[in-house]
Amino acid sequence: MRYLLVLTLVLFAVGSAQSQTYEVGVLAGGSNFIGDVGRTNYISPNNIVFGGIAKWNRSARHAFRASILFTNLEASDTDSNDARRQNRGYSFTNTVIEGSVGIEYNFWDFDMHQSFDKPHTPYLYTGFTYFYHDSFALDPVEDALVNTSSEWDLAIPIVIGYKAYIGGSIVLAAELGARYTFTDNLDGNFPGTEEYNYASFGNINNKDWYMFSGITVTYTFGRQPCYCGF
Repeated sequence: MRYLLVLTLVLFAVGSAQSQTYEVGVLAGGSNFIGDVGRTNYISPNNIVFGGIAKWNRSARHAFRASILFTNLEASDTDSNDARRQNRGYSFTNTVIEGSVGIEYNFWDFDMHQSFDKPHTPYLYTGFTYFYHDSFALDPVEDALVNTSSEWDLAIPIVIGYKAYIGGSIVLAAELGARYTFTDNLDGNFPGTEEYNYASFGNINNKDWYMFSGITVTYTFGRQPCYCGF
């Protein structure tokens, strides 16, 4: 995190006022888990997410984007409105580190060189996410979720946001993002191993999701882009 802040400060100190070929910055906000433990709300942030983000603007309508984000996903049945979950009383905290790459699509042209007004637009982002997380299983003796290992998995990011150029080469955005994962073991309800396979609970036919909601602040730099090709 220290090196990320140093890099951001250096980039703030160089570059021309309205160049926008590249963007680097930070994302901060909240995270929440959607699965078989805890609340059933889709948007209910209960922990902090933070990290770095970078973009390569290839046209006024799209950019290649990459990010590295960190969070602890927390869920507790005692916070649920479902009486059955409240009585069950499971809980967990899962450390997640994710890297994501993909394409960001702007609904309107976002070109700081061709408008007298400060450009702004809603946008969509999707691509691929590779993330590191803890794995859990139900201990039938203690009737509680226990951490069994850590592993890497894939997810599909689905993000909607709104961004605006606010001056001084700074772009501010607010976004809401879901991650559809290819695992059902962020909460331990379906470990999928011989040792704990008998200890599954909940709906084993649905994969886990997690949500990020927050803001991004990016600094644009580089030569004026030529939006004449790809």
